[in-house]
Amino acid sequence: MRKRLLIGIIFLAAAGLPAEDSRPSLPLPRISASIQIDGDLGDPGWQQAAQVTTFYESNVTDNGPPPVPTTVWLGYSEKFFYAAFRCDDPDISRLRAPFVDRDNVFSDQDFVGVILDARNDRRSAIEFFVNPRGIQDDFVVNDATGNEDPAPDFFWDSAGKITKDGWQVEIRIPLSSLRYGKGDPQTWGLILYRNYPRDFRYQIFNVVLPRGGNCFVCREMELTGITELPSGGHLVVAPYATLKETGEARNGPGTEFRNKPLRGDGGVDLKWTPNADTALDATLNPDFSQIESDVAQISVNQRFALFFPEKRPFFLEGVDLFDTPIQGVYTRTVTSPRWGARATGKVGATAYTLLVTQDRGGGSVIVPGPQSSDFAAQDFSSIAAIGRLRRDFGRSFTGLLLTDRENEGGSFNRVLGPDFQWRPSENDQVTGQFLYSFTKTPDRPDLSFEWTGREFSTGAGFLSWLHSTRTWTWRTTYQDIGDAFRANDGFVPQVGFRQGRNFLGYTFWPTNFFLSRVEPIVVVNEFFDRESRTLNRRVFPGVQFQGKLNVDGELDYNFDAVRVGDKLLQRKQLAYFLSVSPSALFPRVSISGFLGGQIDFANAREGRGGQVSLQATSRPTEHLALQFNGDRQWLNVTSEEGRQERLFTASVARLKATYTFSARAFLRAIGQYVETRRDPTLYTFSVVRRSGNFQGSALFSYKLNWQSVLFLGYGDNRTLEESGQLARADRQFFLKVSYAFQK
Repeated sequence: MRKRLLIGIIFLAAAGLPAEDSRPSLPLPRISASIQIDGDLGDPGWQQAAQVTTFYESNVTDNGPPPVPTTVWLGYSEKFFYAAFRCDDPDISRLRAPFVDRDNVFSDQDFVGVILDARNDRRSAIEFFVNPRGIQDDFVVNDATGNEDPAPDFFWDSAGKITKDGWQVEIRIPLSSLRYGKGDPQTWGLILYRNYPRDFRYQIFNVVLPRGGNCFVCREMELTGITELPSGGHLVVAPYATLKETGEARNGPGTEFRNKPLRGDGGVDLKWTPNADTALDATLNPDFSQIESDVAQISVNQRFALFFPEKRPFFLEGVDLFDTPIQGVYTRTVTSPRWGARATGKVGATAYTLLVTQDRGGGSVIVPGPQSSDFAAQDFSSIAAIGRLRRDFGRSFTGLLLTDRENEGGSFNRVLGPDFQWRPSENDQVTGQFLYSFTKTPDRPDLSFEWTGREFSTGAGFLSWLHSTRTWTWRTTYQDIGDAFRANDGFVPQVGFRQGRNFLGYTFWPTNFFLSRVEPIVVVNEFFDRESRTLNRRVFPGVQFQGKLNVDGELDYNFDAVRVGDKLLQRKQLAYFLSVSPSALFPRVSISGFLGGQIDFANAREGRGGQVSLQATSRPTEHLALQFNGDRQWLNVTSEEGRQERLFTASVARLKATYTFSARAFLRAIGQYVETRRDPTLYTFSVVRRSGNFQGSALFSYKLNWQSVLFLGYGDNRTLEESGQLARADRQFFLKVSYAFQK
């Protein structure tokens, strides 16, 4: 589970919308003396920096005094923004400072960082986090949605040093990595942060975050007097080369194995910032293969397509602009790009991005429906175009989204529509979106029953009102998506429904207790089809809580009604989630799942079952991490003889072992086993008794930065046969080298 700084902060510990003149401010000095990024704070440049010593703790206490002192130095030069942290610690033996790979600095570790809003729009910001080993993690945080996206990466430098009294960090961010306006002088927004995980997880900020309200970035302090910044002209050219040697079973798993000839490939990514407000990206024959496979999810007895996050760099510039209530953009629908081009920037109060790419095809297209979704093979090439505008009005905004997929053969899918967010008060937030889609399907009934070359169109709408105070939170949401709505550049696996959802919660803030936050909740969620029949009704009381040992949990009791075909089936189940950070040896352990009633969707009947998902991380040494993901789901149904019988048991087990030599190099091995066991006599159609697969991989990685890398790896895939044998399917050796040339 990722760090997710803003969970428990955005809607539970932010203070609404402060007036412009109420924000704290700090003149940011220009540094002329030298600073060496090595973790040593004795450089003469730090003598010219501004100093910040006032901090508040906002997670365990209501902006009380922090349990430990923190001092920060800030400044800038003609090329860089600088920050240095000195973190005092009364017991350095309890410091949590493992060696990890980049982007693996989690909430169970000590770390610090700057949350920098160079546009000063109080809407989104870049988070630059560093642990005591100098290892980096960066995010884009979006106040409009409360989301914190770990996918984007930036060029910047950091170093850490552990001392007898604590630890310290130096950060240097090239101004070319930031997006700021054209004014002179400039004012930026900034939040300073320290994560201090001990008996509780203490979150320490330089700004006050009173509990209640609906924003986080809006609370930033102002950095003033920033002058004579470069106007742009930064260029990054990152060519890559790969070598692959693959082998596969000639006639399916378990048959004669053959090795293919060694194959080389290459391409290039380019980024040019003609000015600080604009970024132009281009890619030719990009290598979008995954260096780490997605964590498997159980797909048996699932009605709708599963979501996997985007990890590919080309799609991540300005990614927060794509974050809308109806997910009209899901860039993983672009499966095999031949080339791509993109422009992202801001003109005044209007932010924009436009992306165009040619997709060779392959992969699958989601074919959605009201009760389930299906897949069709994308057996054709296409041109995908995505455009997005967002205009800010104070703390509110309006936006426009356009997506277009023009397929080989003349079929297409086009989506267009506005969205908005209005914040009438410090405690209220109204969000809405409307999209209209126009589709002509491929004339390929061999791939999908609905692909007959026909044309259809319809709309989709979303409206939500959130109200939050220090104790009360409620949200009411309405969504309406037509039967013929398609978003082939997005992720909308269910269509043909109307949904109403209401959430009510009351928060208690205990003191001197194991729990630091307790929130009883009630949720009513109902889906109707176009004939006003109930598709899904869920009513549940529950309780969310946080506390000592970084405890985070939720317990709900669900009362459900689910339509399967013409039947409305009932289920009652207990759903649970618990995450804890008990020690440095076991920094993260979480368990989630449900017990009780369950629906057999394949055979349209009620049953009983459960699911248990376990995630655990162990760090036997500061360099070695073992991560386990386990997931088991089962379902019992009543047989014709009236006995309770096991319909299926599905399991996923994944172990990842990573030895991190330094901030730049690691060696990793992954083994993942997926298995489903079924009783064919309990099905109304033919199924195999046993199926699954095994994926194994090993990887050595060396990174100068996120785009200058060396990867050397091996992968092995095997298919589980009914006999229980793992039949060899394919394997691969690969080498990738990429280097970012910067000017």
